Amino acid sequence: MGSEENKKIESEETPSVPQESSANEQIPKDPPSEDIPAATVAKGSDPAPQKKPGDSNDRDAALTRVMTEKRLALIKAWEESEKAHRKISEIASWEKSKKASIEAELKQIEELFEKKKAEYAERMNNKKAEVHKEAEEKRAMVEAKRGEEFLQIEEAAAKHRSTGTTPKMLFGCFGF
Repeated sequence: MGSEENKKIESEETPSVPQESSANEQIPKDPPSEDIPAATVAKGSDPAPQKKPGDSNDRDAALTRVMTEKRLALIKAWEESEKAHRKISEIASWEKSKKASIEAELKQIEELFEKKKAEYAERMNNKKAEVHKEAEEKRAMVEAKRGEEFLQIEEAAAKHRSTGTTPKMLFGCFGF
């Protein structure tokens, strides 16, 4: 029963972190039991204390520290990703709102142009109607003048017939 309680206590002390399986990830083994060469030790520093191959507390602490650092790194990466995603979303919404306002402005301008186009078309149609009216009036005047001239010519012809004289100007319109 005592060994079960020890296992329970050890599992509570080490945080349970879901581990991602990776082919490249390896759990560090016991450090080699060889002495550290003096050349590798930096000047002014004490050489690291020798670890015994059976010292599992140091190994567990290092493994826990590595797992915690890994978890914190993953959390930080996720946080940065979320911040970037949020900024991208903000930019997308800003772009969408700007496009919508520009399209609304464009529609207003188009409506204004359509209104002006309709006004100009109405003015042009009014001008065409005025020109047509003037042309009709001129035609009517020409027809009236022609009718008067025709009456004058018929009166002159009737006068010449009744008197039996010939007109002095034959073909007066040709200038003979």
